[in-house]
Amino acid sequence: MTLELEEIFGQESALDTTDRVQSAGTALEELLVSAKKQDYLTVGVYESAKIMNVDPDNVAFCVLATDEEYECDIALQIHFTLIQAFCFDNDINVVRVNDIERLADLVGTEEAGEPKDAHCILVTSPGAESWKDPALDKLHLFCEESRSVYDWLPTITLPER
Repeated sequence: MTLELEEIFGQESALDTTDRVQSAGTALEELLVSAKKQDYLTVGVYESAKIMNVDPDNVAFCVLATDEEYECDIALQIHFTLIQAFCFDNDINVVRVNDIERLADLVGTEEAGEPKDAHCILVTSPGAESWKDPALDKLHLFCEESRSVYDWLPTITLPER
């Protein structure tokens, strides 16, 4: 059996894509943990919309999480569409994550012990001082590479615990 050149490149490309997504998942986890420690996270659809409206220049990254609720909730789908459009218009990188429970574990709980609404998470950068994080740089590169192959809203898989 001989492999055609296209098959060889196709296999390499699939492996590269898997490695990129896994690396991006690790970078996203690192970013969320670091941003939480710095108090640079905004969690929740409505809270995120408020921040984007008031201070869009301080939004460094956006994460949208889908689950079964998303599939059945038309209002949530409309919010996601508006948030995505806002991010695209303001050059804010945005990714999708399919594991909302894992995401909620990373961002913590409300004071009452209830899990936070992790459907939308913003990483913010306060004021004029631009917060630099190697994980954020990796995610920006991941998003840029994804856009170069017309994947405007890349999906990231968080690493297993």
